[in-house]
Amino acid sequence: MKIHNPFRLGFIATLGVGLAYVLLQSMQSLSTVLLYVGTALFISLGIDPVVTWLERRKLPRWAAVLLAIVGVLALFTGILLIVIPVLIDQVSQLVRRITLQLNRSGWQMDMEEWAAATFPNLDVPVLIDAVNDWLTDNIFSISESLVNVTVGVANGLFGAFIILILTIYLTASTPMLKSAIYQLVPASRRNNFAHIAEQITNSVGYYVMGQITLAVINGTLSAVFLSIIDAPFAMVLAVIAFLGSMIPLVGTITGSTIIVLVCLIPGVGDTTTALIAAIYYLVYMQIEAYVLSPRVMSRAVSVPGGVVVVAALSGGALLGLLGALIAIPVAASVLIIYRQVLIPRMNER
Repeated sequence: MKIHNPFRLGFIATLGVGLAYVLLQSMQSLSTVLLYVGTALFISLGIDPVVTWLERRKLPRWAAVLLAIVGVLALFTGILLIVIPVLIDQVSQLVRRITLQLNRSGWQMDMEEWAAATFPNLDVPVLIDAVNDWLTDNIFSISESLVNVTVGVANGLFGAFIILILTIYLTASTPMLKSAIYQLVPASRRNNFAHIAEQITNSVGYYVMGQITLAVINGTLSAVFLSIIDAPFAMVLAVIAFLGSMIPLVGTITGSTIIVLVCLIPGVGDTTTALIAAIYYLVYMQIEAYVLSPRVMSRAVSVPGGVVVVAALSGGALLGLLGALIAIPVAASVLIIYRQVLIPRMNER
C-alpha cells in the first residue's frame, strides 16, 4: 500500500481505534442492561410454547400472554406462600440448633471426635486451628462480604422486577419481533431462514419448559422422600433440590451433595439418614438421566454429551450462572444451523 499522506493515515487509524474503544466501553457500561434483556428474552422464549398452545385453543394473543404470565406468577407465588413459612421456621430451627451446639461446653471435643471417626486420615486439631486462624485474620473481609451480599440481594430484586417487565413486553411482541427480523433477510432466502429460526426458538422454549418440569419433579419428590425418612429441615432441602435442578449438567448432583452433607451435620442429622439420602439421589439421578430427561426433553434438540459439557463450562465462564443456563439452548441452536445450513452448502460444492 502506498502511503501518500502518513499524517492522514495515522489520524484515521487513531480515530478508528478510538471509536472501537468507545464502543467497547459502551458495551461494558450496558452489560447489566444487556444481561436483563437477554434473560427476559430467554424466559419469554420459554413461555412462548404455553402461549402458542393457548392460542390454538382459540384465545387471542393478548389473552394467551396474560393468562400465561399470570399462571406462571401464580404458580411461583403459591409455591413461595407454601414454602416460605416452613422455610423460615426450619431455617430458624437450624440456626437455633447450631447456636446451641456452639454454646454447649465440649462441643469442640465432640466435633473433633466425630471428624476423627468419620475421616480417620484427617489431622483434625491442625485443621481446626487453621480454620480459627483464618477466621481471625479475615474477620473484616467477611464483614465486608456480608455487606456486599446484602447490596447484591437488593440489586437482584430490582433486576428481577425489570426482567419481569421486559418478559411481559417481549412475550407479547414476539410475533412482531420475528416478523421484523425476517424482513431483514432477502426474499429468496426468507422462507428457509424463518423455518430455521422457528426451530431455534421452539427448541429454546421446549428446553426451558423441560428444565422447569425436571426441577419441579425433583423438588416435589425430594420433599416427599425427605419427609418420609425424617431428614432434618426437609422443606429447606427440597428447595435446594429444586433450585439445583434448574442448573443443567451439574445442578442435580450439586444439590444432592449439599443435602447429604446437611444430613451428616452432628446434632442435626445422622449417618444413617445421610446414607439413605445418598442412595436415593444416586438412584434418582440415573432415573432422571435415562427416563425423565429423554421424555421431558423429547421436543427439544438433543445435544451430544461432550458438547453439553463444553457449552456449560464456556457459558459459566462468560456469564456466570445465566451463561450456564442458556449455554445448552445456544449449543442446540448452533447444531441446528450446522445441520441445516452448513452441511447442505458443503454438500452442494
